[in-house]
Amino acid sequence: MNKVLGLFTRPKSIPPLRLTIETQFYDRKVTDISYPDHVRLLALDMAGKEIRSGNVEGSVAEVGVFQGDFAKYINRVFSDRKFYLFDTFEGFDDRDLKKDEDEGYYSLDQDFSLTNVEHVLSKMEFRDNCVVKKGYFPESLGGLDETFCFVSLDTDLYNPIMEGLNYFYPRLSPGGYIFIHDYNNSHYDGVKQAISEFREESGVAFFPLPDWGGTIVIMKPKGHR
Repeated sequence: MNKVLGLFTRPKSIPPLRLTIETQFYDRKVTDISYPDHVRLLALDMAGKEIRSGNVEGSVAEVGVFQGDFAKYINRVFSDRKFYLFDTFEGFDDRDLKKDEDEGYYSLDQDFSLTNVEHVLSKMEFRDNCVVKKGYFPESLGGLDETFCFVSLDTDLYNPIMEGLNYFYPRLSPGGYIFIHDYNNSHYDGVKQAISEFREESGVAFFPLPDWGGTIVIMKPKGHR
């Protein structure tokens, strides 16, 4: 094997790994090849197990639900928790998009309006736990003040990532997790900028996942506000 910068590279004679996920979501065996980001999915499963074993209290949430493809797994892993789903269900809000375009953070032309509430809820195995918060975040909070054990932020743009961190981190229980998608995605530089500023202000630490979207994971330690 060739050694480069202290890391071992895969020999050319070995074919790329083809991963079929087979994991355990709390006594339900799942083999799933439809969800493309297996690393992110497995990390969710492991975070859920840590939260359960540590008796971490709180609800769960996702900001940036789109069509519910990741949300359905959050709903499954946290089958006994209230699940808040935040999205415009109409794509990016112009107020957020303008900042990222003006700053040169956003370099794609994508349409995230191809969704609706019923389509997302139809994927939820534990639909009765779901609370849909449709609208512009953080206005869609509507005065919500709750404790959380797990949050997924997947909004792609600077403003909603920063607003999400400012709202959820103080309300995250010790031992709880925040997953932030697209940190290491060069098409969404606003995500990295928001997290960098939040880290500077709050002193939080995070761990990057080698998943497709460049997710980072924040775990709140005891005693940290």
